[in-house]
Amino acid sequence: MDTARPARVIPAIRFATEADLPGIVGIYNASIPGRLATADTDPVTLDERRPWFAGFNPERRPLWVAERNGELSGWLGLRSFYGRPAYHRTVEVAVYVAPNDTRQGIGRALLSHAIAESPSRGIATLLAFVFGHNGPSVALFQQAGFSEWGRLPRVAELDHVERDLLILGRRLETP
Repeated sequence: MDTARPARVIPAIRFATEADLPGIVGIYNASIPGRLATADTDPVTLDERRPWFAGFNPERRPLWVAERNGELSGWLGLRSFYGRPAYHRTVEVAVYVAPNDTRQGIGRALLSHAIAESPSRGIATLLAFVFGHNGPSVALFQQAGFSEWGRLPRVAELDHVERDLLILGRRLETP
């Protein structure tokens, strides 16, 4: 049985549409059992995610999807940080990759795209909130020039294990 991963394919990245929401939710829900990427412990529903989806817009707070071989392989969203006007140039980055597409450069491509596109949207600071035990995500963000700006020790409890939350940040050059 051949268990080799397929060759890396550069994904097509575009703005998410409402038709993508089931795939976005599916990718998100697939991350929950691993207890690495989200503090949700049970799957979310499509209806629960509709208001979340409505909070994105291509001009200021985009939600991008990556397609590979005609299938949704990952997504990245930029959400407002902390909801106060003085933070309008700071966003929270969330990136998720479909289980069958991990370690294929999808997350890296989405993050590179967001870094390149953010200054034209008035974004100067990117923040990522990542569990300290999520080595692959920490490495992804560090390779993209993020560094640790903070650590919240033992603030999450997953399956009776307390986990740290890292705040990773990157300042961008803006026009």
